[in-house]
Amino acid sequence: MYKHISVLLEESIKALEIKENGIYVDMTCGGAGHSRRILEKIKNGHLYAFDQDSYALNRSKEVLDKVGSNYTLIKSNFRNLKYELNKLNIDKVDGILYDLGVSSFQLDMKERGFSYNEDAPLDMRMDETKTLTARDIVNNYSYSDLVHILFKYGDEVNAKKIANMICKEREIKPINTTLELVDVIKKSLPQKVLKQKGHPAKLTFQALRIEVNDELKALEESLEQALTLLNIGGIIAVITFQPEEDKIVKHIFKKASTIDIPIGLPIANVPEADFQMVNKKPILPTDEELKANNRSHSAKLRVLRRVK
Repeated sequence: MYKHISVLLEESIKALEIKENGIYVDMTCGGAGHSRRILEKIKNGHLYAFDQDSYALNRSKEVLDKVGSNYTLIKSNFRNLKYELNKLNIDKVDGILYDLGVSSFQLDMKERGFSYNEDAPLDMRMDETKTLTARDIVNNYSYSDLVHILFKYGDEVNAKKIANMICKEREIKPINTTLELVDVIKKSLPQKVLKQKGHPAKLTFQALRIEVNDELKALEESLEQALTLLNIGGIIAVITFQPEEDKIVKHIFKKASTIDIPIGLPIANVPEADFQMVNKKPILPTDEELKANNRSHSAKLRVLRRVK
């Protein structure tokens, strides 16, 4: 059994200000760490938990069945939020939670191809019914497209070197497995980079995972829908793990909580925005959590409340 440790668990549950009779949505159920805590607090409410990973949903059911029956699992990408909830006659909710990290068991299950520490087919699909894999990207994307995704989704400063080496190596033979790709990445980098702290393939694997699962576009679409679903007083809490994710969340939250007034236009009573950011700065893991869970290091929690 693969173990999953939820990041910023206490902080995110506290941020949701859960009501016993509330309707809540966990957009990234994963190992059900957050979902379990929500379900424990809603005696007369209901939890809707999304995940596109069949293994995650099966694991979640095992966990949640021990807590209660007032929950519904939804196998779908969270970009389908309104569509899936409308099918269930739900048009308003009291809280929505996103944990955008890869589930620990996805990283630990080497056959899923997410890990750069284990040899496996280059896959990285969160929804295994989809067709695009990391292998397809590595072997078929153009040099310029590879550079784009490595730089944009991975903040990889050596994107050009890595993309160039990938293109050279795949001309000799296809790059089919995770460790084959790791070898190509290492071959492309100078010794001074290889000696730096952290795995040299980390950012490339992150970028490929985001591209395979169209994560950033899906996040943007889902958050825009989430804003329309909140009851007054309802809360959206989002845990991000990389800069592009956080940038999207910050932008959407700031836009929703700001009234645009033309410069120089005199207004006696400035209207209040429909939403309010609960914290101006993101909530970060405590020192204790950082020591206990290495995967929490880049986590940030942002919280938005509907006020009118």
